[in-house]
Amino acid sequence: MEICDAVFSDHCPVVFDILLSLRHFTPLISTRLCRVLNPSTTEKFSIAFKKVLRSPLGFGTEEMTVNFYDKCKTVLDEVAPFKTINSKPRPDPWINKATRSARRECRKAERKWKKDGLQVSFLMLRDSLYRYQDIVKAEKSRFFSNVIENSSNNSRVLFSIIDSALNISPASCINSSSDTCERFLQFFINKIKQLRSMIALPSHDTSKIVTCSAVFDQFEPVCLDQVEEVCNGTKTSSCQNDIIPTHLLKKIFNIVSSDILAIFNSSLSSGVVPACFKHAVVQPVLKKPNLDSSVLTNFRPISKLPFLSKILEKIVLVQLQSFVNGHNVLERFQSGFKTLHSTETALLKVLNDLLLATDSGDSAVLLLLDLTAAFDTVDHSILITRLEHCGVKGTPLKWFRSYLSDRTFSVSFGDFISSSAPLTCGVPQGSILGPILFSIYMLPLGLIFRKYNICFHSYADDTQIYLQLKGNSPASLEPLLQCLGEVKSWMASNFLNFNENKTEVIIFGPSGNPNTSNFNLHSLEPFVKSHAKNLGVIFDSNFTFEKQISSAVQRSFFKLRLLSKVRSFLSFKNFEQAIHAFIISQLDYCNSLYAGVSQTCLARLQLVQNAAARLLTRTKRCEHISPVLASLHWLPVRFRINFKILLLTYKALNGQAPGYLSDLLQTYTPLDLLDQVIFCC
Repeated sequence: MEICDAVFSDHCPVVFDILLSLRHFTPLISTRLCRVLNPSTTEKFSIAFKKVLRSPLGFGTEEMTVNFYDKCKTVLDEVAPFKTINSKPRPDPWINKATRSARRECRKAERKWKKDGLQVSFLMLRDSLYRYQDIVKAEKSRFFSNVIENSSNNSRVLFSIIDSALNISPASCINSSSDTCERFLQFFINKIKQLRSMIALPSHDTSKIVTCSAVFDQFEPVCLDQVEEVCNGTKTSSCQNDIIPTHLLKKIFNIVSSDILAIFNSSLSSGVVPACFKHAVVQPVLKKPNLDSSVLTNFRPISKLPFLSKILEKIVLVQLQSFVNGHNVLERFQSGFKTLHSTETALLKVLNDLLLATDSGDSAVLLLLDLTAAFDTVDHSILITRLEHCGVKGTPLKWFRSYLSDRTFSVSFGDFISSSAPLTCGVPQGSILGPILFSIYMLPLGLIFRKYNICFHSYADDTQIYLQLKGNSPASLEPLLQCLGEVKSWMASNFLNFNENKTEVIIFGPSGNPNTSNFNLHSLEPFVKSHAKNLGVIFDSNFTFEKQISSAVQRSFFKLRLLSKVRSFLSFKNFEQAIHAFIISQLDYCNSLYAGVSQTCLARLQLVQNAAARLLTRTKRCEHISPVLASLHWLPVRFRINFKILLLTYKALNGQAPGYLSDLLQTYTPLDLLDQVIFCC
């Protein structure tokens, strides 16, 4: 050991030698089986598929499907056989041939400089490094520009892509293996069993539903153009059960379309759903990135179904929806899964009713009901009965029986997959028909609310009921308590788990300062809160929306910080699109509810818009922002609120909004001249 002088520092380095035993370490390389698809695969598949003999016309739906799957598997095994490849960490999405080529040149120059140490070699290394950085920046800019252009209308997808590209998610503590998949499988099975076992079934079923006089007893056969339109309009998402990868299927659809059309029309005419269409692959996903991945309860099951089954379901949905909409089968105050409906229209109706109640001098009570895993505990036999009462008969009813029966699922985690297990209850998660089936299942609930003259509104499985307490009399609360008791009984008889602990109650007073001391809330007393989140908006008992605005401001500034990381990679136009998708959408979400809130709260939202405009235009904080907003043609926040209200009013007057909003407006009809003369006389 010795202490030496160093010309590069004031400190003296300590130099010593140490002997260490050399251990041979063999890195663990994971492998997986996959089909390697390249640009020539499409042409090879088309040629090979035409050579395969077609199945006889006398085959049933199941046999036709099995035969089609066998043909596709045979052809794929020929043109793109399974190969064992090493699993590698996924590179940054902007890394491509150009960046890899520039990186190779850079490392080549680095090796040359290290070998000869010449100044000219160092200059070559520096030039190649600058060239590589410029290429990476250009490709990065191109990647984010494409993402923004393709997903500008879906802020959730846009945020997840940009966030995953910029922030590396923490590695999971659970090693993927067959045992892990089996553990997840048993966990998901036991979870539903436990939920259903917790439901105390009543002595009698209180379900009532008005029977539809119209009948839907036959599916219309579909043509090739309809199937192709649905196929092209369906999101390209693949599942491990897909016999053909989705992106390849869309390219060779004209080759296999006749077989697919025959299977679909056979299913619609016979009322049989192929077994391979009823198997789901469930992937566990952490509910939040910072949760402990070793705890199974922190995972959410994401169910994926075969692409062909989604096309068939969408065909059925179009015909079923046409029937139920034409005969007003669905609940009027169910805003989920409906065109022209949204969380904003639902909340606007509820808020309007609450304001009218308090403006009349009365108090009002809002009760938010919570269901635990409502979609997963739906009873299949009860659902079939609901469909029958709604007018679904004959072949369509047989088709839905086949659709719900003998369903299975398996769990996929990493490169492993579990065994299959039956799904005996619940509407199929990740399906196209699931939402409308759940809406039909919940139809009797509206009759219970109307029986007690209770106002209500539903959005999917979120239900809120509210009541005007006329004269501020405690006795006016009795119908709500009686209704809630019958609702609990109905939910139990229909295998829906009512989570009483998450029930939330808000009392609204006429003066904006509710006084609950005059009311005997009985069993609801522990659940009274000053504020609660309702469909993503925080309601408070004073109608101030202060906590909602604080939450929106916090989320917006968080996303602004994320966007600042990609500002240098994007053009002005693309970055403005990102600002609208991330920030302006936050300010505009349900902003029609902000009418009448204090100017102080609106000023906080205006600060967010100002910050977004400064980031976009690189305007300094000392400069005035009003000319900048005008140059961008951005309406200030308070004008955006007025514009949203005017827009909803226009839609309500022209049949482009839910009926419950149109009914709130009274159109002015001017009197003609003769009526005016008579009126004056």
